[in-house]
Amino acid sequence: MTTIPPVVPPLSRENPYARDLPVGAAFGWLRAGWHDMITQPLPSLLYGFFVLGLSLSIIAGLVLLGWDFALFPLMAGFLILAPTLAIGLYAKSRALEEDQPVSLRRMLLPYPRSGRQLLFTGALLCALMLLWMRAAVIIYALFFGVRPFPGLNHVADTLFTTPTGLAMLVVGSLIGGVFASFSFAISVFSIPMMLDKQVDALTAMGSSFALVWHNLTPLLVWGAVVLALFLLSVTTALIGLVVVFPLLGHASWHAYRSIDRAGNPLHPEAVSPERKGLGVSGQ
Repeated sequence: MTTIPPVVPPLSRENPYARDLPVGAAFGWLRAGWHDMITQPLPSLLYGFFVLGLSLSIIAGLVLLGWDFALFPLMAGFLILAPTLAIGLYAKSRALEEDQPVSLRRMLLPYPRSGRQLLFTGALLCALMLLWMRAAVIIYALFFGVRPFPGLNHVADTLFTTPTGLAMLVVGSLIGGVFASFSFAISVFSIPMMLDKQVDALTAMGSSFALVWHNLTPLLVWGAVVLALFLLSVTTALIGLVVVFPLLGHASWHAYRSIDRAGNPLHPEAVSPERKGLGVSGQ
């Protein structure tokens, strides 16, 4: 007489996106980023001056055109595009790892191993920023109606000393936080990943989102550090970006490296042969 084998629970599957990162991993990434920045510092600082000049030029253009109402949403949207703007800093950190020469030209004109796939991600982030700016205008209209923007000299009084302004700040911050969180999740690892590996944009963005979700606590700390340093730069009339932007760019590369080396499901071999045949891996 045969016996029925016992029913046992299925074996647990290891989560390919979970990493055993300490809560304070962000501060280790900052230290590594600082090391990269002070190693041959001139290209990094010139890169920071380039970002500062670009930012001030956009702000001056908005003021001259009378579009100062878009200034604050655009500054918030800067965080959406920042990972794309920092690709040259990722390239320097990668070059230092590989003992390759470092130059400002190589940083401004990096060669991503994913090819044109990076452009798709950049275009999506630009679309997210434009969508956020449109949402910000709608939020203002919902609270203040057709009342014109009070101007930079009176905006603080309007926002911080009136119930309507405070309510708009709360709602706008919540909605802006959703945009910022989503863009952070899909870009924090996908941009350096596409510089480093031959992987398609959708795989990189989806994997970045999954890596953030399954390592949420240390990534929340990293997001808070990025936001705090950016706000510090704002208090210096953006001059602090000269140092802060290269520091965060190099540190972001080390954040990606720590995730990648802890167990990476995104080697080129992980892209299915069918997708490779369709040419989505960047070739």
